[in-house]
Amino acid sequence: MAALHVVGSDPNVIECPWCGCTDRDRHLRLYLKALKLEARFSAANVLHFAPERSISKFIRSQSPSLYVTVDISDNRPVELRTNMENIAIASETVDIVIANHVLEHIENLDAGLAELHRVLKPGGLAILQTPYSDRLEDTFEDAGICDELARHHAYGQSDHVRLFGRNIFSIICAAGFASKVSEHDDALGDVNPDQWGVNAREPLMLFEKC
Repeated sequence: MAALHVVGSDPNVIECPWCGCTDRDRHLRLYLKALKLEARFSAANVLHFAPERSISKFIRSQSPSLYVTVDISDNRPVELRTNMENIAIASETVDIVIANHVLEHIENLDAGLAELHRVLKPGGLAILQTPYSDRLEDTFEDAGICDELARHHAYGQSDHVRLFGRNIFSIICAAGFASKVSEHDDALGDVNPDQWGVNAREPLMLFEKC
């Protein structure tokens, strides 16, 4: 994964020893503040996949109208136990979707993105952080890579089903989203990534439903 320049969490600085938040939690909060997106959560309907504890705490503090946490596993206490390919929520009822490091686990990516598009209101936002290689032009996946060891070697983690390439952004846009992606240096030029323990190569993967 290092040889392929995969943009994602850095295992060396991932967890804060004080509060337990991860580097992607910190980076997301920094992006939301810098881009003045925090207020968007107030009185909003929010759908949060694989909810991170610190991000959930922040969202609840913003008094959303509805906050639904989602996970397919039993590892987290959530309101909705389902996968992204079949979301039991009415169409065009969600203002914000958060799915940090989830897309690389979704078996049917097209179906998952279509469901996100369906449940979001027009103009709704999707935060879709995911690891990707900036050396790969195209996303790499193969149905024959189906056991944990093979997936670990091919994709960097045993429960990943693909390794995204630089075309991750066009894949999401092709599902009916407009890119609102922001780079660290543009949005957070005054933030020292070493001090905050974040990856300056990781953009905010923000998209808007067209």
